[in-house]
Amino acid sequence: MVCPTVLILLASTALAQQHETVIVTGTYDPIPLNESDRDVHVESITPQRKLLSNALLDFLKLDSTIDLQERAPNGIQSDISLRGTNFGQTLILLDGLRVSDVQTGHYSMDLPLPADDISQIEVLKGAGSTMYGSDAVGGAINLVPGIPDAGDFSLRLGMGNFGTNQERADGSFVLGPWSQTVSFSRDHSNGFTDDRDYRDLRFGSMSHVKDPFGIADLILGYDDRPYGANQFYGNYDSFEHTKTWFAALHRTLGEQTEIDFGYRRHSDLFVLLRTDPDYFTNRHIDQAFQAALRRWEKLALNTRLHYGAEMIHDSIDSNNLGQHRRTRASAFVSLDVRALQRFSFSVGAREEYFATGPGGGQAVFSPSASAGYWLTTKLRLHGSVSHAFRLPSYTDLYYHDPGNVGNAGLKPEKAWDYEGGADWDFTGHLRAAVNVFELRERDVIDYVLNPATGIYVATNFDKLNFTGAEVLLKYYGFAVSYTALHGAYDATQAQILESRYTAYYPSHEAVASWEGELKGGFLVRTRVGVLQRFDKDPYGLWDCYAAYTRHRIHPFLQLTNITNTVYQEVAGVAMPKRAVLGGVEYRLK
Repeated sequence: MVCPTVLILLASTALAQQHETVIVTGTYDPIPLNESDRDVHVESITPQRKLLSNALLDFLKLDSTIDLQERAPNGIQSDISLRGTNFGQTLILLDGLRVSDVQTGHYSMDLPLPADDISQIEVLKGAGSTMYGSDAVGGAINLVPGIPDAGDFSLRLGMGNFGTNQERADGSFVLGPWSQTVSFSRDHSNGFTDDRDYRDLRFGSMSHVKDPFGIADLILGYDDRPYGANQFYGNYDSFEHTKTWFAALHRTLGEQTEIDFGYRRHSDLFVLLRTDPDYFTNRHIDQAFQAALRRWEKLALNTRLHYGAEMIHDSIDSNNLGQHRRTRASAFVSLDVRALQRFSFSVGAREEYFATGPGGGQAVFSPSASAGYWLTTKLRLHGSVSHAFRLPSYTDLYYHDPGNVGNAGLKPEKAWDYEGGADWDFTGHLRAAVNVFELRERDVIDYVLNPATGIYVATNFDKLNFTGAEVLLKYYGFAVSYTALHGAYDATQAQILESRYTAYYPSHEAVASWEGELKGGFLVRTRVGVLQRFDKDPYGLWDCYAAYTRHRIHPFLQLTNITNTVYQEVAGVAMPKRAVLGGVEYRLK
């Protein structure tokens, strides 16, 4: 078996890859990661590292602050939470544009591009509404596509237990100022138990052009995924079929101005009883249009003023929720002062207006401030205070089924986030970071059980506070992270415990991982994670990935849940035990 042997060789064979990481999330300008005033986690995904994963979630599992609540493996349906918040309070972005679903956050990870198109994952931890508007209460996850620098072609085939098979292909070429990538992926499984089969089919196209006016990027994507949803939303043998269409255009005009347009369409066919589709079936179609204009001005040597405006229009057409639409418009401004390796300071604000019907509208003001200071060339302190808010989803407002009812009178969620931390870069190979934070939420939306009817009803909680600490230590290819969370509630404890999501946060989570290249061209990653949710028993998972990366043919092997742990990431939804996937990739560059 590969992994136990690897553990013996780790200390002597790990090879470190040193390069400067540049981020675009949580900042208006691309900056080096070590200059960020906010807590940002970055995973750079090289072609070699893609062989050490089966889905993008495999990289998110390397950070103990990110709470993944999967209902099925390989990202078929997964909720993502940050710092104790629920899945609807984490904003998902693709190249800086929103892909979070307006019907419900359960579908925000229905990503329209194959995983191989993503070259970097950036996770902003903490409130981000000043920059991104609604939904970024716990934070934001930005999936950054790669731009090819040379022609490339790859074909990947894999097979595993539970009737799993996958086919992936992507090709790119560069012709002067124009580069083009086309990609395809298909993942299929018969399921590890009854009514847990799935298929995930995706197509992607990315065009990048440089011209005398600037840069233009065009992204087109499509995702089709039918899957068995046994126990996903209660004690039912359900079935679901979702489809996602996505188009985005990013255009720069010179160095100081950029324009963005985005369109997302998502359809959802939900059958409560797969054996009796006529009993309860829902069909939903939601659409979202977004546009943004951003510009910056240089005020002094180290000072920039950023400003702009955004507009979002979304709608839903559903046999269950009805037909609804709303429009949001916002303006923002930010002043950024930055002297590299010395200090940095940013202050900004956003005013967002949203209208849900004729004659009705509200506005939310979201300010923020952050700062960083280098005590020495190796030690940097940083802190921030930010406001965030989230509009109720259409499901929160209007949904109804035999066990759940929405509430059209829900108020938007609001929160203040306070954060402070320190980053040490001791030797270039040894790094450490500590962050502490407090998130104070008001009017939190959750589903609360009505004892008289046995139905969960969407409700605003008055107050909910989270206090937490995060610790990270890296040495060459080793990484250890630990996150602790404590929740405090002003609502009655009985209400909290009878809600669906509020009391399901991870109170303790630790992750230990190692990744490196062994002699002979073998690349290996192993990960051990231990998680304990509030008032629940802890459980641990061990995964291991290995691949041969030399020449053009790359065999790979993936072992997940090696210890055969019985666990649930969402209450009542069983996850698979030990799984094995092996295959081969052919790459020509």
